[in-house]
Amino acid sequence: MILLRLLGLTLLLAVASLLPSSAAETDLRAVIAKFATATNFSATEAVVHELTASGDPAVERALSALADGNLYIRKTDSQIFVGKETGDAVELIDPLSGEKATEAAKADLTKIKVNNGLRRVIRDALGTLTLRAKDPGVRLAAAATMFKTPDAANIEPLDAAIAAETVPGGKALFEQARAASVLVSDKPEADRLAAIPVIAARGDRDAVSLLTSVEASTQGAVKGAASAAIGSINSTLAIWDAGQNIWYGISLGSVLLLAAIGLAITFGVMGVINMAHGEMVMLGAYTTFVVQQVIRTSFPGLFDWSLVIALPLAFLVAALVGLAIERGVIRFLYGRPLETLLATWGVSLILQQAVRTIFGPTNQEVGNPSWMSGSFDVGQLAITWNRLWILVFALAVFAVLLYVMKRTPWGLQMRAVTANRRMAASMGIRTPWVDALTFALGSGIAGIAGVALSQIDNVSPNLGRGYIIDSFMVVVFGGVGNLWGTLVGAFSLGIVNKFLEPYAGAVLGKIVVLVLIILFIQKRPRGLFALKGRAVEA
Repeated sequence: MILLRLLGLTLLLAVASLLPSSAAETDLRAVIAKFATATNFSATEAVVHELTASGDPAVERALSALADGNLYIRKTDSQIFVGKETGDAVELIDPLSGEKATEAAKADLTKIKVNNGLRRVIRDALGTLTLRAKDPGVRLAAAATMFKTPDAANIEPLDAAIAAETVPGGKALFEQARAASVLVSDKPEADRLAAIPVIAARGDRDAVSLLTSVEASTQGAVKGAASAAIGSINSTLAIWDAGQNIWYGISLGSVLLLAAIGLAITFGVMGVINMAHGEMVMLGAYTTFVVQQVIRTSFPGLFDWSLVIALPLAFLVAALVGLAIERGVIRFLYGRPLETLLATWGVSLILQQAVRTIFGPTNQEVGNPSWMSGSFDVGQLAITWNRLWILVFALAVFAVLLYVMKRTPWGLQMRAVTANRRMAASMGIRTPWVDALTFALGSGIAGIAGVALSQIDNVSPNLGRGYIIDSFMVVVFGGVGNLWGTLVGAFSLGIVNKFLEPYAGAVLGKIVVLVLIILFIQKRPRGLFALKGRAVEA
């Protein structure tokens, strides 16, 4: 008996919980039915406002269909449906539930007409409805939209949203949107003056744009307050712009570091001016392209792992090609730098043409995995995930290479050959194999640099050509063969480039940097961090 009573009570509670929802739906259907009796655009607009006042997200489907010209009246019973045309017939969909109702001929239906003014009203209505959405992201996006398109009609809905908002930071966005709407309304001057500090606290370019329009369209105290707020925001934005340029410079520096670090090893240990180093970068990028093509056609679920798979393969491909170049060409030309330069330049042309023959001359598509896509903001700084991951990757490569050079027997041999080749040979170090493996290591690092560069640059046969000159400048500026010098040189040149570009342009900025490096080398011929050793100092 007790169990039956409990079941009955539960059933009554369930029915009671459904009654308000059912009543609300009945009321909404009654309002939607008024579209059938609206005789002009003004009457239709009144129905839109009535639906918006309900604050129920369920009316979004009907309003969206009306804006798109897909809301119909059935002539036989004046019922309202969302219509989807299929040939000569129209599929009828319930405007609240979204369930398919039936089909009807076009002749049996009347389409509710809209104009541009009504579409704007509907757009604002939809924005108001999203202020009460359950998803906080939807509500905040609506607040952002209302800030950029302020309207006096938004003030009342925003007041309600401010009172109901519980997400930290969400209330501030609603208050900013309300302040923007107050500024374009006919509210008293005191209200508009109070709104300006709220907008100024936002401190971004959207705030400057809004306040600039207010400054141009008002007079008196409001105009003066808007001007003062614009000046304050611009001063803050100048600092953020400097920070953005520093970030761009660090981002460029990480790319230069990846491209130059392999060259620093081969140039420092072997004294070889390798003009084919850029083509090692290009081979790494094309290896990434091939890996992604195989994954797309055979293992699409592994696409997010494509770069992880491509890294060791790109290193092996570039290292093997580099080893072949050293054993086949360079080892016969040691001590003859001009011939080495010309020979490696010829090798670079051969590699470019080989890639053109195999893959074609056009750019190839290399996609970004999901974890390298998109961006995020830090204050007024815009940071893309791919650039951030490349910076992390460049620093990781630098740390591993530094460990190899300082903490392994092979690194000790490389440093010994760099310091004094003849003494290293007399101590039993096989300098020809150190040269070969060093060249392969430098080429392999260039290959994994190509994996990273494929995420931010066009993958084409000319990919490496754009980085070879910058790489040599980084190596010479930082100190030939010194890894710390390469790190400091890459980031220094990257930041200087990005600060010069807004004033001098990209091309002239590079020329200025080149001139500065030439002047610097006149004072410090061995760069920032000069290597020490009898052979080096001789």
